[in-house]
Amino acid sequence: MSTASLKVAVVGPTHPYKGGVAAHTTSLAHELADAGHDVTLVSWSHLYPSKLYPGEQAVPGGAPDVDPFPRTVRALSWARPDTWVRTGRRLRSFDVVLVVHVIPAVVPAHLALLRAAGVGRRTVAGRSVRPGHPRTVVIAHNVLPHEPHVGDRELMQQFLERVDAVLVHSEDQARLARELHAPHVAVAELPPHLPGGPPVDRPEHDGPPRLLALGLVREYKGVDLLLEALAEVPGPTLTVAGEMWGAAGDRVKQLAADPRLRGRVEVHGGYVPAERLAPLLAGHDVLTLTYRSATASQNALLGQRHGLPVLATDVAGFGRQVRDGVDGLVVPPNDREALVGALRRLAEPGYAEQLRSAVRPPDLSGPWARYLGAIEALASVEPAAEPDAPEDDEPQETGAAAVAGRLGRRLATGVRGLVAAARPDVELGPTDLPDWIRPSDVLADAQDADDAKAFARALGLPRCSDGIAAWAALGTLAAIVRVRDDGRRSAVIVDESGSRSPLSRWARAIGFAPVELELTGPRSSVEVLDVDTASLDVIVRLHPGGCDADDVDEAMSQASWALRSGGLLCLTLPIGHLGAEGALGPADVRGVLARAHDLGFVLVGDLDGDITERMRRASGTSRRTDAAYSLLRLTLRRR
Repeated sequence: MSTASLKVAVVGPTHPYKGGVAAHTTSLAHELADAGHDVTLVSWSHLYPSKLYPGEQAVPGGAPDVDPFPRTVRALSWARPDTWVRTGRRLRSFDVVLVVHVIPAVVPAHLALLRAAGVGRRTVAGRSVRPGHPRTVVIAHNVLPHEPHVGDRELMQQFLERVDAVLVHSEDQARLARELHAPHVAVAELPPHLPGGPPVDRPEHDGPPRLLALGLVREYKGVDLLLEALAEVPGPTLTVAGEMWGAAGDRVKQLAADPRLRGRVEVHGGYVPAERLAPLLAGHDVLTLTYRSATASQNALLGQRHGLPVLATDVAGFGRQVRDGVDGLVVPPNDREALVGALRRLAEPGYAEQLRSAVRPPDLSGPWARYLGAIEALASVEPAAEPDAPEDDEPQETGAAAVAGRLGRRLATGVRGLVAAARPDVELGPTDLPDWIRPSDVLADAQDADDAKAFARALGLPRCSDGIAAWAALGTLAAIVRVRDDGRRSAVIVDESGSRSPLSRWARAIGFAPVELELTGPRSSVEVLDVDTASLDVIVRLHPGGCDADDVDEAMSQASWALRSGGLLCLTLPIGHLGAEGALGPADVRGVLARAHDLGFVLVGDLDGDITERMRRASGTSRRTDAAYSLLRLTLRRR
């Protein structure tokens, strides 16, 4: 299998089917193709029987929510099991099959397709017992449905036991997948795939705040709770726009008829097509997401893209996406009194406008970079076999010996052996790291370094006396955990930062087994260790042993062939005036990023927004023109 470019089959719904999953599947195919992979989207001509999906399955009017993917094959039909088998046979030549899972009722079709592709048998320690066939990765939007039925758990367990890996969008879903015997589980935040295009101008409004509940009305979405609370708070109005689903839709219509809500609630049943979203959002002041429960949702980001503050319950990551009391309000789920209190605050004159003034446009590219990195890791890594059940013809090899020898495949085996044998001192997952710890950032304020050092100690990581080194290492550690961790701490990390950097100590504390190098002598580290092409997951060069203007190109060139697809190169670079030795100016940074792009790297994070402004401010306050005035951290992902 080539690690630089994969032949990928994405199996899932797309246009003309509607909804977030179809939009996500289509966007995923586009993003994988843009990253350099050979992608085919395998979709359905007939997806669900009407008994399983009582609503309208296709987009009304036929206009797609997102741009259709050009290489789409609609070969599968719910009513034609022969199409499952025929399609599966055509997938045998692919490197990886990504199966988009939504409801257990489709599991029999997926299992038949995978078996026909030569996979889908039981796995041993996450490795298919039929090597040489495609790897199988399930993207599970819901491991179990919001309203489960008898037999769902058993069906899902059979499915998850027969694939190589599962990608989910929350830690709760990861725990559930492991309970159902998934052999290899990774977590990545659901990336934005926002329909509706850019925002449109907002008409003037002078009156009480206008609330919007958008999307399919189902019991778990809690629109009924919102109506019950709204009946106790005079003033705000509400529009409910979306399909009315069964008893939940009937309940919403009944509550909307409450005399206390007369003239304040409008219910617009039916799917809201993409072309109507922007004007609908522009005609309201607050987006409401009062879910009882959820696994993941992009609706908070949709509201923020259109400048709306969000009233949300603390589920599905909304608590991370919405800054309570700053650009929205976050309340506990199923808490009617808290919801009433939030509505009363919104009813205060000027409060909704105050929240709206703080809404920031969401990052639409960084989450996709992390998401693709997680998928590429699952598609490329071959997990080690169980240590107590080796193949008869495979020699035994200890982890220490492998780490001491060539890196390549033996190093990967050694690292994973060490990880399996050692228990981490600190339990650390992506959700433990707040958004202010960015993979790419600029340090121009000493307080930021002190904050990073203090936060690392609060996490329980080993002490670091150098705040600047702590800042550099903390962002890199976050990038590794978010992008390159498969849940088993098996990433092969080479740290070239030197002994004064805390990165390797911190990585060991959370369960990784990094290889530390001192860059002394004329030969580069990867040459000394005789690294195989595309064999490493992470290469790190951080302050005080980071790069400068003279060696950053060499570091990127080495990483371009030493890193596997999806691997990370994490660097720190001094920023300074034109006369500062070894430092780069803003124009030089743009040149570095252009060079990185030519070598096959994409930036993880954003250097166009407030980071550029912070660099400019730092430059303005620096009195010396012969010294660096700030430190830049770059995280680059190999396509």
